[in-house]
Amino acid sequence: MNFFKKLFSSSPQPQRNDFTFKVKCKRCGEEIQGRIDLVNDLSAEYEDDNEFYYSRKVLMGEKRCFQRIEVQFKFSANKTLLDKDIFGGEFI
Repeated sequence: MNFFKKLFSSSPQPQRNDFTFKVKCKRCGEEIQGRIDLVNDLSAEYEDDNEFYYSRKVLMGEKRCFQRIEVQFKFSANKTLLDKDIFGGEFI
């Protein structure tokens, strides 16, 4: 019976560690939402004895055109956003 109690109990879900963002395509204006998993999608970088994290994503719309939008993010060691760049679109 303990198995069924655990299976159907309403326990809180674990907190997700992700960073969501929205971009707008320069060519057609489509809004696209993206997500970075702060646990699995970051690469470590080292500059002047400081540790940073870097992530690069390429997004493409589904509706009007298939323009590629490249976004790059730089995070601090405690995974707060430091810098962001975009090519082929704009951040919303």
